Amino acid sequence: MMTALASLIIKIIFGKDWCIVMAMFFAQRVILGKTAYADVPAVLKPQVKELLEESGLGELATE
Repeated sequence: MMTALASLIIKIIFGKDWCIVMAMFFAQRVILGKTAYADVPAVLKPQVKELLEESGLGELATE
């Protein structure tokens, strides 16, 4: 329930681009070592992987 509510709030705040913003957020956390790629939400993993590869850090996108 809380996850659905958080998702709704994020959609309201960021509009239709919420997924891109969240992928950028998680990619940055993976780069900084704050979050493991395995802990990235499944729905965002493809976009986070793409962002990491574009940054030349594709090796961080492993589980």
